[in-house]
Amino acid sequence: MNVVIFHNPKCGTSRNALALLRELGVEPTVVEYLRTGWDRATLERLAAKTGVGLAGLLRKKEADAKAFLDAGADDETILAAAIAQPILIERPIVETDKGTVIGRPVERVLEVL
Repeated sequence: MNVVIFHNPKCGTSRNALALLRELGVEPTVVEYLRTGWDRATLERLAAKTGVGLAGLLRKKEADAKAFLDAGADDETILAAAIAQPILIERPIVETDKGTVIGRPVERVLEVL
């Protein structure tokens, strides 16, 4: 099974999700999105596959992301902001052949294994 985790190593939840995958014998492809950044196609794919849309990928606790949500920003605005500021996107996101989830709480990762 192909497993990709969009990971922020500074985030405890993201580290715990990666550890859970490894404890289960899964060695995922790790994408440190703060280093690699986001591209439009990836964000649109993740938004569709998680079923939450682009606004649903935003970190509600991040002040800039919350401002976009409060203002009712459209998808184009959200895409531009997320590409310019990768930190705005929630983490971790785990993508497998069975589906894609935002790993909050960490146990949600089990849904796509």
